[in-house]
Amino acid sequence: MWRDRYDVQWAAEDDTLFIFTVNEEKFFAWQPICAPEKFQAAIAKILQLGENSGRDFKFFALEKFFVDELKKFPDAQFEITSDRDVADYAYLADDLINLSGRKFHGKKNHVRQFWKDYPTAEYLPITAEIIPQCREFLNQWCEVYRVENPDDINVNYEQAAIHEIFDDFDAFKLKGGAILLGGKIAAFTFGEQFNSDTAVIHVEKADPEIRGAYTAINQAFVANEWAEEDLGLEGLRRAKESYHPVKMIEKFDARIK
Repeated sequence: MWRDRYDVQWAAEDDTLFIFTVNEEKFFAWQPICAPEKFQAAIAKILQLGENSGRDFKFFALEKFFVDELKKFPDAQFEITSDRDVADYAYLADDLINLSGRKFHGKKNHVRQFWKDYPTAEYLPITAEIIPQCREFLNQWCEVYRVENPDDINVNYEQAAIHEIFDDFDAFKLKGGAILLGGKIAAFTFGEQFNSDTAVIHVEKADPEIRGAYTAINQAFVANEWAEEDLGLEGLRRAKESYHPVKMIEKFDARIK
């Protein structure tokens, strides 16, 4: 869904999936997907492609295990920098559902207050019937965001990407949830199963004028459907940290020294 924003290209060779961000100025390589014993050969091929491209080259959004592979590579040295803006936040589902203990006291109060203030609010799974309302809400949300953040072009890509997901929601095998208030969408979210014990939440939108809407959709979605890269937005980062992630999967960039 982010391929247009990041100019994503890919190629498969020797049981290795290579993913790149490529345009006229840059040639960024994501970590390849392959068996561990193929990492070193993949690094050599990526470096050759990067050198031949004649563009600004770096490895982008790497996990720690692949950084360790770069450090072992014999034919080049790398300058490694942490990229906090694209870190992944991992939470225990039980924490998000029950909001138990002192550290979640504020979140739990927000959820209780939301359902108290809006007793007619209703949680619904996203289906074809309510997708048109979700689209309308998304467009309204983006209009407000643009007024407040006129220089942020990411919202344009995100809006288009979410609409594309809605175009074929069932085909993507996603799970989604929405809160309906007064016959209109007040919040929605969607995600998918990542592996045997982890789900990844791709999108979460709520009316910022409705107190507790973000907390309510977060808790209700996880509770109903499952047992989140903040893109450098400070408010979103604080919100994710306030749920006390059990770990943060740090990401790194790497350039040849």
